Amino acid sequence: MNPIRPKGDFAAALTALCQPHSAAARLAWAVAACVLATLLSWPLRDLLDPANIAMLYLLAVAIVAARAGRYAAIVAAFLSTVLLDFFFIHPVFSFTVGDVQYVVTLAVMLVVALIIGNLTIGLQRQTIAAIERERQAHALYQLASQLAGASSLEQVATATHHFLQQSQGCESVLLMRRNDALHPVGQARLNSELQSIAAFAAMQQAQTRNLQDDEGHWLFLPLHGSTYVRGVLAVDFGISATLNVQQALYEAVAALVAIAVERLHFVEVAQRAQLQMTGERLRSSILSALSHDIRTPLTALYGMTDMLALTQPPLPPAARDMVEAMREQALRLNGMVSNLLDMAKLRAENIRLNQEWQPVEEVIGASIKLLGSALAQHPVKVLLPDMPLLKFDAVLMERVLCNLLENAAKYAPPLSPITISAQIEGDKAAVSVCDSGPGFPPDKLDKVFELFERGDAESSVPGMGLGLSICRSIVEAHGGEIRASNLGGACVTFTLPLGDPPLIETDDDE
Repeated sequence: MNPIRPKGDFAAALTALCQPHSAAARLAWAVAACVLATLLSWPLRDLLDPANIAMLYLLAVAIVAARAGRYAAIVAAFLSTVLLDFFFIHPVFSFTVGDVQYVVTLAVMLVVALIIGNLTIGLQRQTIAAIERERQAHALYQLASQLAGASSLEQVATATHHFLQQSQGCESVLLMRRNDALHPVGQARLNSELQSIAAFAAMQQAQTRNLQDDEGHWLFLPLHGSTYVRGVLAVDFGISATLNVQQALYEAVAALVAIAVERLHFVEVAQRAQLQMTGERLRSSILSALSHDIRTPLTALYGMTDMLALTQPPLPPAARDMVEAMREQALRLNGMVSNLLDMAKLRAENIRLNQEWQPVEEVIGASIKLLGSALAQHPVKVLLPDMPLLKFDAVLMERVLCNLLENAAKYAPPLSPITISAQIEGDKAAVSVCDSGPGFPPDKLDKVFELFERGDAESSVPGMGLGLSICRSIVEAHGGEIRASNLGGACVTFTLPLGDPPLIETDDDE
């Protein structure tokens, strides 16, 4: 037989005896304490003054208050006064008080006994509350340690569920907010009514909400993040539970869960941004190296086609056509390599702008003239009202217009017009290049400006998807914006800040 077990049983029985729970047991405690004090004092009745014997009764009242509670202490106080009067105040065995001074003694004893009982009970409650707060603080520390090491929402939900189940005996469901809806984490589920209440608590950023129904008592705790409510922690107390007085504890748990959830969110954002930065840096390095390596053989190829075209005696017509086609393909490949180099430079370092105040009409005209044969099959309409001077880098802005016009010429049907227009939009000037082609895919209007993104990935029109990306980098470097739309065809509009252009002085004829 295990010798430790009887000791544990005796300790448990002694603890139950020393801390009674029923009303009859508390009353028995009060009566037993007063009777014991009487029995101990009776042999000393001729040696001690009644005032000294009253101290023993006060001790009994204090013990009863500490072990049996407030009402037992009140009973013990009155019973002690009665017993002191009956057994120790002359004449004994009578409730008659022979000396007036003993009336004061009895009254003071009763008042002091009641005060000692209340103070003892108050001290005991404070001790219990302090122990409970220490236990809760330790439990919350353990929960915080577990949540700090959680690497997923499932781990957060599991740690919270185990904590509430073991420490408070209740169940919990973690619901996270995604796309303006709440989704449970893990295998737990809620019915439609509870789901709607939780959604209201999250979407309206409400405070803690309580629900008492036939299925049990629920507590909904919004998880407040730094910017918005990230979810709801639903706590189920069971069928027989009422509103728990430890609501502050559950709110503290919800705050810890909210911190853990927000930490996971920002870790995910940081990792995604780091991966994106690494990918962009690697992509720019590859573009730069590839474009530099291609340029040397491309220049040689272009030079050899020129030499073949100028050779004497002249080549046969079929050979000349082939040489001309080779020359055009070399020019096209040279344009692609130039775009690669430009994109690598724009993404590798900040763009240095040589900005000057100048009319936008000049850069539009220079761009149309520079393209030349590329616009031979497309009449260009320029619709420009009286525009103020704009501050921009003429070389880079010319590159933007050339890319936009070249794209329009590629995708627009032959002989269809290309329109260039400008207007004032608030504090910015907007320049649009529109064609009469099929337009952009409606689902890619925001993606066509990304790197290597083409409107139609299966298009037979040659290109690498760099032109619009270069345009966006240049326009944003000027403090403007660029957008795509479909207005009878593809239409790209970019804006430039108006600023404060200088005044142009003119000589008036006298």
